[in-house]
Amino acid sequence: MRVFNVHGTHVSESARLPDKLPTQGFVWISCARAEFETTQEQVQATLLQLCGTGLVDLHVSDLLNPQLPSTFDSTSQYDLLVFRRLATSTPQTETAARKEAPRPLVKQSGPAILRRIDTSPVGFAIFDHVLLTVHPHDCAVREAYASRLLAASHADAGTAGAVGAVGAVGAVGAPDGRSAGARGVPTSPADMMLRIVSQMVDGYLELRRELSRQLDHWQTELLSPHTRFTNWAALLEARLSLHHLDDVCEDQRATVQHWIDSLSTWPIANTVAAERERELLKVRSRDVLEHVERVVSHVRRLEQNAETAVQMHFSAQGHRTNDIMRKLTALTAIFLPLNLIAGIFGMNFEFMPVLHQQNGFWMALGAMFFIAALLGLVFWRKRYLARSGAR
Repeated sequence: MRVFNVHGTHVSESARLPDKLPTQGFVWISCARAEFETTQEQVQATLLQLCGTGLVDLHVSDLLNPQLPSTFDSTSQYDLLVFRRLATSTPQTETAARKEAPRPLVKQSGPAILRRIDTSPVGFAIFDHVLLTVHPHDCAVREAYASRLLAASHADAGTAGAVGAVGAVGAVGAPDGRSAGARGVPTSPADMMLRIVSQMVDGYLELRRELSRQLDHWQTELLSPHTRFTNWAALLEARLSLHHLDDVCEDQRATVQHWIDSLSTWPIANTVAAERERELLKVRSRDVLEHVERVVSHVRRLEQNAETAVQMHFSAQGHRTNDIMRKLTALTAIFLPLNLIAGIFGMNFEFMPVLHQQNGFWMALGAMFFIAALLGLVFWRKRYLARSGAR
């Protein structure tokens, strides 16, 4: 479990749960799912002490469920958002996921990148001054954002010191909440939640190149005329995996849209600063939604490309079959007159033209060769025997 106190541009990490809220700022409590299951009583007591209310039992079950799809729910005291991440899994995370899951997880198949994509859910409980996040075991998203948050705090602290030193000799101004938010330190639990979700979505956008390269390799193998594709079971699993990713991304988009709709139901801000913070939340939420829609569009395009590659494969196979049958038909048509001549001279008649002549055999053979060459030339000019394109 990791606990962070965020106050303006200052971020500090604590080793235990807080017993009171900071005078300004908010608290971020982050824990793994298995850890939250064992310490939920302490966490509930802390939330009750800090916020005056704890989590509803149903929401606790949602946070503990490793199979829950992306969803959003709200109460009068807090909002609950569950967002399934799209990240590259490791053997350690897969082992931990198998321990957490009450039933076997759905494994991705097909290309290697699809087998490594992890879609474990991350839960967010957003209070006014507390953010509780429940992550999978050894979550790289949490560690990466925590490192970025601490680095941004140190950078802002150095900037504030420089501004203060300049202010002592006549400069005016100091970093405010707006500049802090711009540099990377969130100004509220909702702002931090959106930043973490945005990082999760951007993490999938970074996987697009490798995923596209893997599927392009499959398409090349499907359309290659020199290889015989037989791995149809893996291809079907890849298409099912892409369909599963499409469902996950669609749930993500619906969840973010519900969050955006809930922002309009918040009480009217009393100050200009609060109203500006509300507008910044809406802007950031729309930006996250746009990123999610890009992910949805990309996954659907990959799914459509896989389907198109299969259809093109069967179309190419049909075209090759037609090409072969056309050539065989042309060759058969060339040999038909030759068979006719051979059949005529094979009749048991005593008197037949050129049958008893000394050069009859060579005359018949020359006629057969001439007819075959003439038909071959005609068929070649009509492109019955020509190649059907570069391969």
